[in-house]
Amino acid sequence: MPVQKYFVQENARRAEIDEFLSQDLKRAGYSKVEMTKTPLGTRVVVYAAKPGLVIGRRGESIRDLTQVLEKRFGVQNPQISVATLEAPELDAKVVASQIAMALQRGIHFRRAAYWALQRTIEAGALGVEISIRGKLTTDRARYEKYKAGYLPSVGEAISKIVRFAVVDTQLKQGLFGIRVRLMPPNITLPDKPTIRDVPVQPEPQQPVVAPVAAETGEVKEVAEPANTPEA
Repeated sequence: MPVQKYFVQENARRAEIDEFLSQDLKRAGYSKVEMTKTPLGTRVVVYAAKPGLVIGRRGESIRDLTQVLEKRFGVQNPQISVATLEAPELDAKVVASQIAMALQRGIHFRRAAYWALQRTIEAGALGVEISIRGKLTTDRARYEKYKAGYLPSVGEAISKIVRFAVVDTQLKQGLFGIRVRLMPPNITLPDKPTIRDVPVQPEPQQPVVAPVAAETGEVKEVAEPANTPEA
């Protein structure tokens, strides 16, 4: 098999696995999956906000997931481990999935969007933008956008810093799409230069030169004036 074809098939399979896990583990707050081949098989790391739902009671869910990856997707000897997200509110995919589940429970889209904005900003995000598309209030599809904080839109550096996710959900009105753009905290932006403190250098001291005799060239000692009492 050519190398190009192998990498295309491998990336396509990983995309299918990611889409399957997004639907199967959406209640667990699924974020992403990492797959690494080892001599003993394939190491699969699943990142989720609620790892208990991924593992299941006595490990039943994770055993079923292992069989699905091995039989349906052809993963050789998958060894699954679950990692907990430290801040689920700062993960764009988790935020979009939470909004989608809120819409499925019948919560109004504006209330779900503002609730997600508040939680994300309180978690420390510098900026967040949520866009919801679909038949929101009428039979004609449209979209509404909600923003909070500082979030640039253009630039190569911004495309690498901003976290982006899109989640679709099927409702009675039709198909709804939720897009989330999020800027995490503790990052350095190119349009915000930092001013460093310049260290203060001490002034050089002037050397003391003693008077020299003009004829002999000898150095005369300068006697300090005596402190005489005032009359």
